[in-house]
Amino acid sequence: MQPNASSAMTQPLLRRVVAGVALANAAYFFVEFFVARKIGSVSLFADSIDFLEDAAVNFLIFAALGWSVRNRARAGMVLAAILLVPALALLWTAWQKFNAPTPPEPWLLSGTGLGALAVNLACAVVLARFRHHSGSLTRAAFLSARNDAFANIAIILAGLVTLFWRSGWPDLLVGLGIAIVNADAAKEVWLAARDEHRSAQT
Repeated sequence: MQPNASSAMTQPLLRRVVAGVALANAAYFFVEFFVARKIGSVSLFADSIDFLEDAAVNFLIFAALGWSVRNRARAGMVLAAILLVPALALLWTAWQKFNAPTPPEPWLLSGTGLGALAVNLACAVVLARFRHHSGSLTRAAFLSARNDAFANIAIILAGLVTLFWRSGWPDLLVGLGIAIVNADAAKEVWLAARDEHRSAQT
């Protein structure tokens, strides 16, 4: 089978997958944001914004799959900037909590993190087979889901630590870690998009 024919057969399935991933992320954003506000959790707030960002990324991929390689590369650069949004939102929230970090309710923190982990693992699994298709776009979606799963494990652990050490610092430190992970993912997507753009020009 010719590569172009294989790509043409893969694209409709990929569009359905990223649409489903986008809807799952949008739905869990509301769950996590509500709990974050209820218990005053910095890490859940950062992760909820991350879910919203992932929904936007996948909706953009859904729209961009029919574009040329050059336009997909440009979209990848836009996605790299979008990946920084949770980090910036978190820094503002963390600054407000830094002087007096109050501990969030640990069971809700860990339980919500566990739900987020299930969503992100499911998304990472279905996206893994497509991460080398459509260049930086699907790579952005896969990296987001994969990195978010690691962040969710850290949130669960922060809740368990808070059970024994009633402090807001575990939650705050995990939130800062989420910002660092997203910054690294943004860099990887930007580099992939830049290389893709250069290849399209040659």
